[in-house]
Amino acid sequence: MNQDQLCTVVTTIQPPTPAMRKLGRALRQHGGRLLVAGDKKGPFSYPLPGAELITLEQQLHLPLRLPRLLPVNHYVRKNVGYLVAISRQASCLFETDDDNAPLAHWKPRSLETRAIPVRRAGWCNVYAHFSPEFIWPRGFPLDQIAASRRGKTHNSTPARTVYSPIQQGLADGNPDVDAIWRLLLSASVQFASKSSLALGRGVWCPFNSQCTWWWPEAYPLLYLPSYCTFRMTDIWRSFVAQRCLWELNGAVTFHAPEVVQDRNQHNLLRDFQDEVPGYLANDRIRGLLQGLSLAGGKSSVGENLQRCYELLVAEGIFPKEELPLVKAWRADLEKVSRGLVL
Repeated sequence: MNQDQLCTVVTTIQPPTPAMRKLGRALRQHGGRLLVAGDKKGPFSYPLPGAELITLEQQLHLPLRLPRLLPVNHYVRKNVGYLVAISRQASCLFETDDDNAPLAHWKPRSLETRAIPVRRAGWCNVYAHFSPEFIWPRGFPLDQIAASRRGKTHNSTPARTVYSPIQQGLADGNPDVDAIWRLLLSASVQFASKSSLALGRGVWCPFNSQCTWWWPEAYPLLYLPSYCTFRMTDIWRSFVAQRCLWELNGAVTFHAPEVVQDRNQHNLLRDFQDEVPGYLANDRIRGLLQGLSLAGGKSSVGENLQRCYELLVAEGIFPKEELPLVKAWRADLEKVSRGLVL
């Protein structure tokens, strides 16, 4: 796989961390490149072989609409990195954060992968498949956690090859859980190396932006919304993406860890405050999106994305200010998809 095919996107305000240095070495081994979307606070240089920094000033001078609409000092600057990667004709996009280091067996994944299909409709706590511990992913509805510990998630179905344009990797060490878990149960976690799970139509589990693989069919679904809290932007994106993926007859796959997280310092009570909108609305969002009628096929993905956000705005999940950004994303995506190289 050459560097024009595999592109990794992160956003950060820090110089290269130990995790990013490890990732840089892994990417060079596999012929990939690292795109770093900076912000107002920095960084202003990124001395890491194979990495390219896109500073805030550079972002604002790109011939695109979205970079000037996105808030500064915000995780959603990552959207600009996605657009640059797509303009470079990346055939696979891996996204992560600067505190996630690849394990020794990390390597590029394939669009078609072996996984156990999960067909039981409703919420599926994928962490329960990979760990016997009392643990759940960030964004999982609180009133579903107890039920998610009962029974198997896959009914002993054998693994098969599935079409999966979005694949989420778990993280060992300090995995992606909510503030309630960290405040009450915080511990180092090692997930089992078990078969992947593929969530089919009607099956839901939040996924994050910390160790996630994307293929071109799903690129329009990369969009991170701005008008929600920091802790909900990738989670609410994941619900929209899962709903739209059904219309491609595709599955979101969750696989065993290929990274370990040494988490950056967080204020857990502030995280909890940022997660409250999700605690109150995540299951409602699922119900709204599940009831939405969308068109099938690859040509409808962008329009389906916009229809999801229009519904969520109409229902008060997002304010109306989100829609101009969604439309700008779609317009910019059309530009880069037609050959504009950034």
